Amino acid sequence: MDLSGKTALVTGSTAGIGFAIALGLARAGAHVVLNGRDAARTEAAVAKLKAEAPEAEASGVAADVGTADGCDALVAALPAVDILVNNAGIFGPQDFFDTPDAEWERFFAVNVLSGVRLSRAYLPGMQAAGWGRVLFLSSESGLNIPVEMIHYGVTKTADIALSRGLAKRMAGTGVTVNAILPGPTLSEGVAEMLAGEVEKTGKLIEEVAADFVKAHRSTSIIQRAATVEEVANLCVYVASKQASATTGAALRVDGGVVDTIT
Repeated sequence: MDLSGKTALVTGSTAGIGFAIALGLARAGAHVVLNGRDAARTEAAVAKLKAEAPEAEASGVAADVGTADGCDALVAALPAVDILVNNAGIFGPQDFFDTPDAEWERFFAVNVLSGVRLSRAYLPGMQAAGWGRVLFLSSESGLNIPVEMIHYGVTKTADIALSRGLAKRMAGTGVTVNAILPGPTLSEGVAEMLAGEVEKTGKLIEEVAADFVKAHRSTSIIQRAATVEEVANLCVYVASKQASATTGAALRVDGGVVDTIT
């Protein structure tokens, strides 16, 4: 897969799945633009990517895409892209009856409106060029709403609906829009969440993560957490020229957690 000559923006890409996607796109030849809220962390992520892929073309733009002003600043710094990966997102367990309106609005702003605003900004240029790729990082939680964080699941369902609608809006233009649905994934954030159990048991983080999956996502077929690279591999394919007939899809890389054959 050769993405030479293409510019890719990955939001929320200073660590975790976002960084892995950026690295994968860079290795495929794209000029990758990393994004985070903090300038120092964004610069550090660019340096890390270049260290891991010395031939890569990479730069960074610090902006909070969870706000309208942040999206405007990002677009002003980067007026056009060929590939947009709407990866920025937040999650966190909170019971439905303890989740106030402000928290619902915060999750919706980061997880949904960031993608709305950036897609609205970049899709016209892709349409004019006759080629483009937009990916929304949704989640298996968008299909299998977690009772412990309903507000999060609802935003991920919205991402799936948004990507399907935009794919139809871009029909016949050469622009594809898809949703990616990871399951439990061993990112830095998940590793931090499980750090206490690692210290308590003395097990490797991969073993603790597998135990977590078996206990809390028992329908998993692979019976372990995915790696960020496994999620990124799918994203790189979907962003490639080879994926030209894949659009409007909700593509699962969830290890089989969602118990369905569709």
